[in-house]
Parts: sequence; structure tokens; C-alpha cells
Amino acid sequence: MEWEYAVGSVSAALAVGVGAGLVLARFRRPASEEMAGTGSPEGRAAIEPDDERPAGKHGLKGLGRKSLDSLRVGVVVLDADDYPVLVNPAARAMGLLRSGGAPGTIAAHPILRTLAGQVRRTGVRREVELDLPRGRAGGAQAPLGLHLRAVALNATHVAVEAADVTESHRLARVRRDFVANVSHELKTPIGALQLLAEALLDATQLPDSAPEAQSEDLLAARRFAERIHHESARMGRLVSELLELSRLQGAEPLPHPEPVALDWVIAEVLDRTRTTSSAKNIEIAYSGPKGLMAYGSDSQFATAVTNLVENAIAYSGPDTKVELTMRQEAEWIEIDVADQGIGISPQDVDRIFERFYRADQARSRATGGTGLGLAIVKHIATNHGGRVDVTSALGEGSTFTLRLPARPPESPSPSPTAMEIESGVAGR
Repeated sequence: MEWEYAVGSVSAALAVGVGAGLVLARFRRPASEEMAGTGSPEGRAAIEPDDERPAGKHGLKGLGRKSLDSLRVGVVVLDADDYPVLVNPAARAMGLLRSGGAPGTIAAHPILRTLAGQVRRTGVRREVELDLPRGRAGGAQAPLGLHLRAVALNATHVAVEAADVTESHRLARVRRDFVANVSHELKTPIGALQLLAEALLDATQLPDSAPEAQSEDLLAARRFAERIHHESARMGRLVSELLELSRLQGAEPLPHPEPVALDWVIAEVLDRTRTTSSAKNIEIAYSGPKGLMAYGSDSQFATAVTNLVENAIAYSGPDTKVELTMRQEAEWIEIDVADQGIGISPQDVDRIFERFYRADQARSRATGGTGLGLAIVKHIATNHGGRVDVTSALGEGSTFTLRLPARPPESPSPSPTAMEIESGVAGR
């Protein structure tokens, strides 16, 4: 996007612009303000318009200032008191300034002040994507999508870049809503198709006696009915997983993290995969301590581990073993799912969590896989602040490691006028 190219210009322009802003700070308090004694960020005078600033020996209207003013990326520099000492027109147009506590004063948006405070405390750059409401509460105007990047310039001053990503946020919402709506509407006809396929299977049941008397038409009808039943079941799983993935990507708010007994999760996973593993005579062995707790959604944890175990079963041969191991590492719970299957080639390891990506197309068609199972695992782990990794080699099996938080999440920074949303999408 265009703002990504513009960000490169910000660093060069800030070298000149920040110096200009610091000099400008000497002129920002009129005599009336000093008499009123307004020293807080909420009670400072508004920044002078660009065309009213004196040039001075530092050249406030020089190349650095003009470079900042020409950017579509909003730039705000905050001092130690979170007062905006340097603001370009794009930042003003995005509404990153607010009226101060006293008439005629200005202050930075609370989100900017929060980010600046976090950067000063940690010394680490902060990047977030969020939606800022525009207009009055409850208005019909769409929120403004922003990508904010806060960087410390020195011990006191923080520069915040703001890029308008409203259109990409809108497209992401449209995409999620479309997938969710279409998937929901498909559930009814797919369910009816499965019932009709089962009725066809019953109607074409082959007699046990006199196999030579079975007609070719009956055999063909039976074969087609079995195929219809298999494909309709696969389509039903695909629709269900599309709905689940849509929810995980933000179509619905995430549940509040709760303590989850992982013993229950393991028992649920073993129960869900018992039929599939028995059909291939695959042993699922579990080892690990009891009584461990993780924080999040119990149903999502069970879904993630189940998907990993089912994936291991699907890509393992008969009469093999799938090992399920759990351990606690510092503030994390790690769950390993190791199989003795076909393994994953190095060029596929980095892509297996993408949606619909299959390392072995022929094998996936035979197993009826949808290509969404590992994408769901990826989103569940990410939404809980964890991650999922894989180590594998062709012919030597694979080991997937799911990391989940073992401590309650910290309280988020207050941001009453904004809502953070997911900026990236990864899945299989």
C-alpha cells in the first residue's frame, strides 16, 4: 500500500522535523496560558497553524517540514507530558488531536498517549491496528481504520505514525461476513443432501445371497450413492470449519479467558478421535502431569488439539502410534502431537498453516480433508496469545507443538474509543 512506501520517508523527515518541533515548543504557550497556570497535557494551547509559524533560523518551513506535511501518513510527536509538539496535516485530518480541558487548548488522542506511555516504559516499538469511531456515538459513519506505529526518539519524545487502512478493514469485514453468511445458508441444503444420500444407500443395499444375480445398474447406483454420501459429508465438514474459522477471525467477539482444566481437554480429544484411530488401528498414547490449567476457551482448546490429533491420524499409516505429550514451561503449557506418518517436506513446512493448502493433494482427497484444520489451530493459538509450531522430515513423521498461556492475561490498556482488530491472517 502507498502508506508503506511513505513510512520510509518519515524517519528521514523526522530528523529535521523533530528539531523544528522542539523549537516550536518554545512558542506554544501564550501569555494568557501561563497566567492561567495550565501545565497539564489537557490544558495547553492549540498548535499554531503551519502557515502562521515563524520560519526562524532553524527553517520551520524548510524541506523537513514540507516533507512531513506532504505525507499521507499522519505523524505526531509527543513530548514527556504527552503534548503534541509536531503534527502534520494528515494526522489532523485523521482526528488524532482532541480539545483540551480548557477552551482553546488541544491534546493528543488517548490512544496515542497510551502507546507513547508504553514505549517510554518498555523502550520497545509498539504497533497496533484499530478502528476509531467517527462522528457522534451511534452515527452511521463507518469507523476510521488506522495502523499506528509508536517509536521512541529519545528518553522523552515519542513519534507516532498513523496510516489509514479503513478500506482494507472494510474489505476484511465484507469477506468474513460473506463467508459466514454463505456457509450458514449452505448448511440446510447440504444436510438435506446427506439425508438423501443415506436414503439412496438404503435403497441400493446389495443382497447377501446370489451375487451373480446383482445387476450392473444396481452396482453402479450403489457406487454413486456411496460417492454422493462421502462428498456431502466432506462438504458438511467444510462448511462447519468455514464458520468456525470465520468466528475465529473476528466475525464474533472472543470469549472472556477462563481457567481451563487441561485434563478435561485431553479426555475430550481422546473421546472425539477414538473412532477414527480405531478404524486404522492407531494407538493414541498420552503422557504428562495432571491438574494443569490454561486460560482461554475450553471448547477452542479442545478443537485445536483434536484437529492436530486428527491430522496426525490422517497422515499416518495403519498400526502406528500417535503420541500426545503435555508439559509446563514457565508461563506456558506446551502440548506436543507426534506421529509416525509420511512427514512434511521443508518447502511445505512454512505453508501448512495456510487455508486450503495441502502438502499432499492426493492424500487429502483420499482422507476427505478440507484444508482448514491447521488454519483453525493457528487462529485459536494466536487469539489466546500462544503459537503453534511444527518440526518434520519426510518419512520420519511430524511433531506439532501447541503453546497455551498458563497465566491469566494482563488487563488491556484502556482504550474506550477504539477496538483492536486482527491485522494478519494465516491459516491452512
